[in-house]
Amino acid sequence: MSGNPYEEAGRKKPARGVHIYLGKPNIVWATLCTDKRMPWLANEFVHERLRKVWRESTKWLVSDYVIMPDHIHFFAAPHDLDYPFDKWVTYWERQFAKLHKHDDWTWQPNPFHHRLRHGESYTEKWHYLRNNPVRKGLVSRVEDWPFQGRIHDAHW
Repeated sequence: MSGNPYEEAGRKKPARGVHIYLGKPNIVWATLCTDKRMPWLANEFVHERLRKVWRESTKWLVSDYVIMPDHIHFFAAPHDLDYPFDKWVTYWERQFAKLHKHDDWTWQPNPFHHRLRHGESYTEKWHYLRNNPVRKGLVSRVEDWPFQGRIHDAHW
């Protein structure tokens, strides 16, 4: 598999917007990459600040996540059904930028996201998320990767 999250999902470009359907699952699987895939993410400084921003930016709720050196994967669900996913991502990216002084810490535009439609899809993506540090050779056991966790216990 290549390092391009769009290729991994079988897409050439990321989808825009997330459609919310009442009475159906509204779980989003998202991947955000650093600009030019610069490896500045996987450290305690970034981890603490992303957790803070995600705890406070509650229009969407981040559940499980993993922070890799040059990208992050996470699940999110809407808390405010009228607040667009893309607008929420832009909001927390700006909040995160206020917490550091690194002008070169920027994101690629148009992050990848996919609305999951059933439990099998969630389980598949969850295993992918959890095992990413092992697949990339960063640790030998999933539980040894320090830059992962859960912010909200979202009930899907």
